[in-house]
Amino acid sequence: MKRSTKITTIIVIFFFIIAAVIIGRTMIGNHFAKKFGKRPPPGIMVTEVIQTEFSEKIESFGTAVSKKTETFRIKKNQLSSELDLKKYVKKGDLIVKLKDENVVAPFSGVLGVRGLTEDVLGSDNSVIITLDDISVIYSDLKIPEVFAAVMKKGLPVEAKFSGYKNKIYFGEIDGVSSRINAETRSLLTRIKINNENFELIPGSLLEVTVNYNVRNSIGVPDTSLMLEGNKAFVYKVSNENTANKVEVKIGIRDEGYVEVISGLNEGDIIVAEGLKKVRPRGKIKPIKN
Repeated sequence: MKRSTKITTIIVIFFFIIAAVIIGRTMIGNHFAKKFGKRPPPGIMVTEVIQTEFSEKIESFGTAVSKKTETFRIKKNQLSSELDLKKYVKKGDLIVKLKDENVVAPFSGVLGVRGLTEDVLGSDNSVIITLDDISVIYSDLKIPEVFAAVMKKGLPVEAKFSGYKNKIYFGEIDGVSSRINAETRSLLTRIKINNENFELIPGSLLEVTVNYNVRNSIGVPDTSLMLEGNKAFVYKVSNENTANKVEVKIGIRDEGYVEVISGLNEGDIIVAEGLKKVRPRGKIKPIKN
């Protein structure tokens, strides 16, 4: 075979291989485009933008104090019988019977024994009985002076007690001092909590949250937000189930919700979860949360 014929044959084979590769890739591409082009849109959790209550918070600690308290010092040699106290008494009930008199409850409350002590002059032993009205619990908080302008009577408060870790007790501010303490730079504030079940105990430490600037604003779940630098975005779902990326201006966070100042309207539908499955201007299958 002549040299020129060999070269021509090689060139033809080369172009034939290139053509086969191009045709093969095109056919494979069309196959996958056809296969995946029919894939249904992903199911995504969506939710409606609603009005939610938001408030700014001040956290502090305080000691629980009973509404009323009374102490009775009883000499043991005056007892007419063995001491047997009730747990709860009503006003006028007998607390303890003595040889020369009876001790009655001046108000309703919880009885307890503080302890055994020696008399001041070293005479007979005595027992100290306490009576506490704990239907209402008070506590004094030291609020930093920076919040002095917002402190006022009636503001709602929430309190937690380590004895019941998962329970929240609701109350309000009962009074605010008229002066800032110059040494601690704080404002003394008294709170009041209804304690109908007698669960809060005098002397216990309370974790208190004071809510102020309470307002209703539109809010979205914090799982729906995308933060990019100083900007925040959500996916707003159109009537055609298309997810459109929109910028929003956000305010404070409160219990899993974020306040939206602008960018959305009440009633809008947004993606609530599964942001990684969503593409801008892509179709989704809404699943209402």
